[in-house]
Amino acid sequence: MNRIFLFIILLISFSSCEFKNKDIIVEGAIPESISYAKGFSIEKMTNMTLLHITNPWPGADQSYTYALVEKGSEVKKGNGIDAVVAVPVSTIVVTSTTHIPSLEMLGVSEKLIGFPNLDYISSEKTREHIDIGAIKELGKNEAINTEVLIDLSPDVVVGFAVDGNNTTFNTIENTGIPVLYNADWTETHPLGKAEWIKFFGALFGKQKEADSIFSTIERNYNEAKNIASKASSSPTVLSGAMYKDVWYLPQGDSWAAQFIADANGDYLWKDTKGTGSIAANVETVLEKGQNAQFWIGPGQFTSLQQMQDYHSAYSEFEAFNTKNIYSFTNKKGATGGVLYYELAPNRPDLVLKDMIKILHPELLPNYELYFFSTLQ
Repeated sequence: MNRIFLFIILLISFSSCEFKNKDIIVEGAIPESISYAKGFSIEKMTNMTLLHITNPWPGADQSYTYALVEKGSEVKKGNGIDAVVAVPVSTIVVTSTTHIPSLEMLGVSEKLIGFPNLDYISSEKTREHIDIGAIKELGKNEAINTEVLIDLSPDVVVGFAVDGNNTTFNTIENTGIPVLYNADWTETHPLGKAEWIKFFGALFGKQKEADSIFSTIERNYNEAKNIASKASSSPTVLSGAMYKDVWYLPQGDSWAAQFIADANGDYLWKDTKGTGSIAANVETVLEKGQNAQFWIGPGQFTSLQQMQDYHSAYSEFEAFNTKNIYSFTNKKGATGGVLYYELAPNRPDLVLKDMIKILHPELLPNYELYFFSTLQ
């Protein structure tokens, strides 16, 4: 995902299909356990696994069903099946840095052979593969170099979409390479994003490993949340920053707001409805948030001086003057990729521990911040 898009998105039920293909056996389908994610579901069948994408992008009025079959199967696309993928996958192209940690945790990062905007990848392990030429540059995400991708001939391309009008994906599909939508970024619960590791587990025949990894993350997250609940107070929290003179803050039902709530913080805009961002003017934010004790996630700023140079109003906030502003933008990979954008959706347990350490340092005395650091 490009940085502007990530900046904005950081600030459904299952629809059954009637399958008529003679190779599809609907009797005895066993749903896989999906506890938090709302955008996908998995069904195990006699001769395949069905991967349903029920919310491919915000406000989508369509869903997708992908058939994951053993190599050599005769199941074909059509009749309710949007793509057929022979599994386990041997080679893959992904298009968002949030997909990288799932491949690494499942031990299949060497299967990645192409990615757009390689500089955005921060993982040291995957950068080693890039450095030896094992992963090819595919250009910009908005305009993937289809010639290079088609020449790579991956078993599958995993993409994401803001809407359903992606002509590049259509071009790729017309060559016979299956394209699957991954909508991890649309999830609003922190554990919902992390649960998309099960999507990749299904592709690589590593469902048990994916379940185990997610269960560990879930347990860690809930244990941290329980620790936070024991805090004697809930400090007030401000978030976001100005972008072209418009201040974007997370809405009350958003991913970012959920972290603050689970860390036992009092996010001052927690009562707003919605999962995206609030667009406000600086006067409105100053009136409500001037005395906030903490400021978490001040946009792309990397220092207090940079903030003050951008707009003098920033220095009027208490959190600015007490140096209680925490950002994730200072921790980057070798080529400038922000670690948080890549890993945080997959490791919400670490994000929550960071939040608790910031708001209630006495509760985690030996913990060191993983993603965040104090702006200086």
